[in-house]
Amino acid sequence: MEKHIDYKTHGTCSSMVRLTVEDGIIKDCEFVGGCNGNTQGICALVRGMKAEDAVARLRGIKCGHKSTSCPDQLALALEELSQQEQK
Repeated sequence: MEKHIDYKTHGTCSSMVRLTVEDGIIKDCEFVGGCNGNTQGICALVRGMKAEDAVARLRGIKCGHKSTSCPDQLALALEELSQQEQK
């Protein structure tokens, strides 16, 4: 089953990440704002990846002195989507 989330990011240059996950696999990913090349690269790398693997790799990454990053916010969005599925 396909699931979609528009996740409002916090503490990053990007303002939102849009995700589509189907049967635990990331089908589409798009950041709104942020460093365009970096966010496109992140999305290209995670497309086709198991959501749980992406969370394990991206969770906790920091951007400079910030307590989070675009990859970390992507992991949080995937975790929230997973929690929604369990309800």
